[in-house]
Amino acid sequence: MRRLRPAILPILLACGLVLIAAHPASAAEEGGESSALNGLFQWINFAIVAGLIGWLLVKKGPGFFAARAVEIGSAIEEAAKVKAQADAQRREAEQRLANLASEIEEMRAEARRDAATEAGRIQAATKEESAKIGRAAQLEVEAAGRGARAALQAMASWRSLELAEALLRTEITPAQEDGMFATFLGELGGRRN
Repeated sequence: MRRLRPAILPILLACGLVLIAAHPASAAEEGGESSALNGLFQWINFAIVAGLIGWLLVKKGPGFFAARAVEIGSAIEEAAKVKAQADAQRREAEQRLANLASEIEEMRAEARRDAATEAGRIQAATKEESAKIGRAAQLEVEAAGRGARAALQAMASWRSLELAEALLRTEITPAQEDGMFATFLGELGGRRN
């Protein structure tokens, strides 16, 4: 409250000086004693109004200005908080931007490592699959070879029998054939016992 009183007194003094300076000019215009009396009433009127205004300023001013100062202080504090948050967000964004190039390079390096690992895995799988196919082909060739040998042996046996039969037909006479048949029957009869 004491802080505002020194500020109000110069204002009141300035208003009083303005009125005093204005009084001789208005008295000269009106002229006579009635204007001096009017001037006195004007001064009294001014003193009452100025006193009321001064009293209101002294009485109500400190509370109003203190409340206004509190509002302004809280607004300043709020603005400081908002500014601090904005600065933190700005620093975070700058840090992200600064780290963006290194993050991109790190992602690229990881992608290269993953690609190399995947290529190695694919090559290993391809070699394994190729080896399986090679073993399967070898087994098929061996099986086909065995089948072909068996077929060749069967064909050779059949052909041998045909040749032997043809040879026997040309070399063995019907009498020799009957003798061989009788010998075979004798051997069969002896084996029965």
